[in-house]
Amino acid sequence: MNAKRWVAIGIAGFLVLVSVGFQTLFSVINSNFTEAFDSAAGTSFMNEEIIEDGDMMKRIAVLHVEGTIQDTGEESSLLGSATYNHNTFLERLEAAGQDDTVGGVIIEVNSPGGGVVESAEIHDKVVEIQEEYGKPVYISMANTAASGGYYLAASANKIVAHPATLTGSIGVIMSTVNYAELADKIGIKQEVIKSAEHKDIMSATRDMTDEERAILQSIIDDMYADFVQVIVDGRGMSESKVRELGDGRVYSGKQALDNGLVDDLGDLEDTIAMMKEEQGLKGAEVFEYTGDGFGMGSFWATAAEGLFVSDADLLGIKELMGKSNSPEAMYLYAE
Repeated sequence: MNAKRWVAIGIAGFLVLVSVGFQTLFSVINSNFTEAFDSAAGTSFMNEEIIEDGDMMKRIAVLHVEGTIQDTGEESSLLGSATYNHNTFLERLEAAGQDDTVGGVIIEVNSPGGGVVESAEIHDKVVEIQEEYGKPVYISMANTAASGGYYLAASANKIVAHPATLTGSIGVIMSTVNYAELADKIGIKQEVIKSAEHKDIMSATRDMTDEERAILQSIIDDMYADFVQVIVDGRGMSESKVRELGDGRVYSGKQALDNGLVDDLGDLEDTIAMMKEEQGLKGAEVFEYTGDGFGMGSFWATAAEGLFVSDADLLGIKELMGKSNSPEAMYLYAE
């Protein structure tokens, strides 16, 4: 073997070692460096943008729920950047609750709803801010605040809708597609081995049995009862009235006001003015959280990740391929 070949082998071996070293380094950075850097720099909380100047010791925090309320993970891909990040939103709510300079919280909702669990988590956090931190929470409804978007709002101190807002859609939905007849026509047959009779409930390749439909309906009924109770408790309405209104239909903001589902009409600016007037916050500074809600440690860890991840990771292909197609119960207003 000549010298040139030995040199080539040596270079190749060196590159392999460097690559392994970088991967190891990134693992350490991702797991340890973020927390350590943020702690040392004191930059672990949210960036803020001032909307209205005012008293910095008496502030109003404005947060936004934009898009479908689902926990899709911390990161977005180049194929589609999510407009709503569930974990970040909950962190911002918690930050507003813990901040002694914040005297009130306004959540602007522009959402058709989303996951049952995620909507409930936001609702519970709203109640926590009111009861544990003693701070008022107002809701400002934008174009759409339906289903889960209404669920999270139901226990707020005040709900303000634009006259043209679409809200309501009180209910639960679970759906799947059955393509059994199409599969038969083109000669596709699915073989299923299961541990019990209902393991493949809602299978797309066969009709649902009456017993299976009853099982799923009982689950939907339980979730709907929870939705109804949240409105009963939050709005002080009778259960019969809520069930009468909660037949799945949407209401305009004006109709919602007439039916007691919201308290007033207006936009975000009006909602801010109402909170200032009604909660003793005249002259308060108004701000909103911006960015992804992470500190410098997270910034550098994310930058390092960008150097070492594969093209498939960068494009989000692996995440898309790994997503489950399992049916999910939703508080969702959709086509």
